[in-house]
Amino acid sequence: MPREKSRPPQEEPWESGWAPDTSRAPGTRRLWLAGALAVATVAACVTAIALNDEPAGEATDTRGGKTLSDDETGGLISFATPSADASPSGSDEKGGMRPETASPSAGETGERSASPRPQGSPSAHTSASAPGGKPSPTVPASADRSVSSVNYPDRYWHIGGGLVRLDPVRGSESRQDSTFTVVKGLADSACYSFATADGTYLRHRDFVLRSERSDGSPLFRQDATFCARSSPYSGAVMLESVNYPGRFLRHQNFRIRLDAYQDSDLFRMDASFFLVAGLD
Repeated sequence: MPREKSRPPQEEPWESGWAPDTSRAPGTRRLWLAGALAVATVAACVTAIALNDEPAGEATDTRGGKTLSDDETGGLISFATPSADASPSGSDEKGGMRPETASPSAGETGERSASPRPQGSPSAHTSASAPGGKPSPTVPASADRSVSSVNYPDRYWHIGGGLVRLDPVRGSESRQDSTFTVVKGLADSACYSFATADGTYLRHRDFVLRSERSDGSPLFRQDATFCARSSPYSGAVMLESVNYPGRFLRHQNFRIRLDAYQDSDLFRMDASFFLVAGLD
């Protein structure tokens, strides 16, 4: 049976000659380090709170007593609260700065009339309603007349290929095709019809003004009758269809057609014409 060796006494030194120090509690150095770290953490928190209590955007330089901006203080950033009544960005409030254009008519989407400023001055401010209720200007019947545009005064109604266009004068033949005889309306004697030298009349069909010979039907007489209405431009008239009230003759892409009234300066210019002495 092996013999048990007795444990050496604690007060005796080890074989190497070193003995543990029994006068100090174990872990004392770690406790000192933990205490120092806790003190440093508390000091850092107090400093941060003091800096946050300073007014945003301003800091005092203790060296010169001057006020520094956020950029100069090195990182004190303030976040401004947006104003409650600030208008949305990107809103367009230009009012009337956009150029006005007429809406495309039925069957001709995308076509527009680029009209210059008229040479004549408006006789009065234009109301928002159609001018159908205004008194009709006096147009002499049974007289040769040519029809010029308010915003294209050097262009006249002209028959070409059976259609009526707004064209400049080109020679004697062009003058004859731009001269019409104003007669009492075929469907309403208080209104007017336009006869040509070869016995045809101007009538709208498919809302396009053209020259056709009368077939004696009520429809033809109505299509060839137009009532003169006052224009906002002095000396000019607007011609309203007798069987399509609210639609007026106007030029669009230099073609004369029948369009519904639009409350715009462009439409009123395109639909206003001067009845002048015949070019023929």
